[in-house]
Amino acid sequence: MDIDPDKWLRDSINKNFVQLHRLEEVLYSGQTKYQSIQIVRSASFGLCLVLDGKIQSSEADEFIYHEALAHPAMLTHPGPETVFIAGGGEGATLREVLYHNTVKKAVMVDIDEEVIALARKYLPDHNRGAFADERTELYHLDAREYLEKSSDKFDVIIIDLPDPIEEGPAYRLYTREFYEIVFNRLGNDGLITVQTGSASLNELLNLTAVNNTLRSIFPIVTTYTTDMPCFGGPWGFCTASKKYDPRQLTIDEINARISRRSLTALKFYDGTTHQGMFSLPLFLRNALAKQSRLITDKEPLYLYTG
Repeated sequence: MDIDPDKWLRDSINKNFVQLHRLEEVLYSGQTKYQSIQIVRSASFGLCLVLDGKIQSSEADEFIYHEALAHPAMLTHPGPETVFIAGGGEGATLREVLYHNTVKKAVMVDIDEEVIALARKYLPDHNRGAFADERTELYHLDAREYLEKSSDKFDVIIIDLPDPIEEGPAYRLYTREFYEIVFNRLGNDGLITVQTGSASLNELLNLTAVNNTLRSIFPIVTTYTTDMPCFGGPWGFCTASKKYDPRQLTIDEINARISRRSLTALKFYDGTTHQGMFSLPLFLRNALAKQSRLITDKEPLYLYTG
């Protein structure tokens, strides 16, 4: 993270696009074993978690990202009871998962214990007691290693990780070999959701490559997007499933499932939003269709770090 003398956070979206955030306060700045971490208060977005110089979530709009990440897969599954979350250190994805009254166990594995400790201290509104919920099992391990060694089956697996950068902890969780492990840990009704980074016109490599890599394993793969103001534009997500296609759910069915699951805290997501997120623009549909890049352990994908 680069903080200039006038107290601006310089967030390099890519090598051609930098976003500046006026800072009101730096609550914490340090280096963990795996990544740099800052917790800052920005004038526009409030409290922000910053990892390796990039904003991961902000107080003002984190609900958009976390509802978009969690609920399409959770509601597409007819009755998810067991959920696995890779990453998600601030606890907001876990929070959204636990809102579902069908959930009996949520396993969250984040390798960086310090991030979670700092989120508990500085970002309590992000997790809202989710870490203390009796259904939560929290482990500070490598998520890939955990799934490789586990014999458990999960209804939904959510991959909520930072972008794959060469010196970061997450790039091996974007590969075909990792998604094969995920496939084997899903039940027959299971779905995976992956945050896939920018969906901007000139920055589609990660999104389209993840989509193509998932298609090499799963019979049903879908992409959806939503606007994320603190990230500087539209953001992408992929779901993959052995059985269910979230695009087949109607507005009324989504809303009915929201009601049955007692999801009363939603501020962004409902049936109409669901339908809109899966209605992709033509340029993105064309880019998805043309992408042939396969992400593997031997040929991982690294994004620009700025």
